[in-house]
Amino acid sequence: MKKYGLIGYPLGHSFSKNFFNEKFRSENIDAEYVNFEIPTIEEFPKIINSTPNLAGINVTIPYKEKVISYLDELDKDAAAIGAVNVIKLVRNSKNKIKLVGYNSDVIGFTRSIEPLLEPCHQKALILGTGGSSKAVDCGLKHLGLQTLFVSRSRHNDNTVTYTELTPEIMDEYKVIVNCTPVGMYPQADVCPDIPYDCLTSQHLLYDLLYNPDTTLFMKKGEDRGATVKNGLEMLLLQAFSAWDIWNQ
Repeated sequence: MKKYGLIGYPLGHSFSKNFFNEKFRSENIDAEYVNFEIPTIEEFPKIINSTPNLAGINVTIPYKEKVISYLDELDKDAAAIGAVNVIKLVRNSKNKIKLVGYNSDVIGFTRSIEPLLEPCHQKALILGTGGSSKAVDCGLKHLGLQTLFVSRSRHNDNTVTYTELTPEIMDEYKVIVNCTPVGMYPQADVCPDIPYDCLTSQHLLYDLLYNPDTTLFMKKGEDRGATVKNGLEMLLLQAFSAWDIWNQ
C-alpha cells in the first residue's frame, strides 16, 4: 500500500487527509493518507527514513519554506516562489530517493481565477505578503497581469500600504486578491482595510479564504457590483494538481 501524507504543525483538522482518503475509498486506490505533525522541521528526515512506502507529501504552515533545504530539486515555479507545498519522492533502480519540490497553490489559483478574467483586468492588487501571496503573484504573472503588493508597511518598490490606496490606484488595479487571514471564521465580521467605495462592476475580488463562504471582503465587493469568488475551488484544484504531480 502506498502512503501519502501532510507535514506541518499544528495540523488539527486536515482538508488534505479527508480529501485524499475519501478519494482512495471511492476510486478503490490501495493507498493511505496520514498526518505527520512534527514540532520542528529537523524531524522531516525521520519521516522519509521510517516510511518506506511513502510516495508523496503535502507541506503546510510553517514548513513551506523551511523544507526546501532538505530537497534535492525544485521545479521552476517553486523556486521562483520560494515555497513548496508538494513533494514527490522519486526512487531509482537502487531505491535511492530523490525529493522534488513543487508548488500546486500557483496551479490551483491560476486555474481558478483565469475563467473570471476580462480584458479590463490587466493589473492586480495582492493583499498581504506571506507565502500564499507569492504563489498568487506567480500565477497572476503567468496570466499576464501586472501586480502590486499591499501591506501594513512598505517592503520594497512593489509594495504600497493600505493608507496609500488612492482612487486612482483602485481604478487602475481592477483585480484584488486577499491573501491575508483577515475575515476568516470566527472573526468573520472584519475585512481588509481597502477603500471599498472605489469598487465598480469591473472589479474582481478573489478571497483565498473559504470559511465563511462569503467573507465580508466579498460581500462589500458584491454590494458595489464587483465579481467575487472564494478560495474553495483553488483548494480543490491544488489537491488535484498534487495528485497529478505524484503520479506523472
